[in-house]
Amino acid sequence: MAKVSIGLRGWRFEESEVFTDEGEFRPLDEVPDDTRRRLIRLTYLQGKPCDACYLIHGEAEKKRCNQAEIVYGEPMEEVLLCSDHEADFLYWFREGGGSEYRGEETFRDEFHEWFAADNRAPDGYGGLEHVDTGPDELPTPPDPAELNRRLNENYEGKRKRIDLKTGEITHDEWSGDEDETEDEDEADTMDDVGDLDLGQDYPTK
Repeated sequence: MAKVSIGLRGWRFEESEVFTDEGEFRPLDEVPDDTRRRLIRLTYLQGKPCDACYLIHGEAEKKRCNQAEIVYGEPMEEVLLCSDHEADFLYWFREGGGSEYRGEETFRDEFHEWFAADNRAPDGYGGLEHVDTGPDELPTPPDPAELNRRLNENYEGKRKRIDLKTGEITHDEWSGDEDETEDEDEADTMDDVGDLDLGQDYPTK
């Protein structure tokens, strides 16, 4: 089956799990749990800065950061990268000892420390083929309001609530006039620590 990235390159979805034969997004109740969690999480990650740019410019100059185009890792434990810095990440993983931390909680911290110490990929170091694919060509995940509409369509009594940060779905009594998504944590920064699941279409030599 064909696989496709949505919103950000990196996470790969089975097209048949996410899209109908007509090319429309499937109702969330028809999407497998892990796929649904990633899809929901993508709506939160859209527009976030590249980790490497953030390490260079910091919170005070966050506006100078490139917007992330690539995501590696598991939901809530992602490394976000722009195309300018993906080669640095790949070099660290392939040649700089990063693979030793595969599956460890310190994986993201180790990359941050390596990058913050002014380590970079050599000039001309190659990335992955998808680096040449324009992000504007990727399908865009449904926005939060649309996700909730689909999730609660024809559902009475209790409302299903989506937490965009975690991708978790809970049930609440629904009066019909409440906000339909959990508020995003505006204080979310690059300080969260997580590991990367390198079994997810990950960089290889």
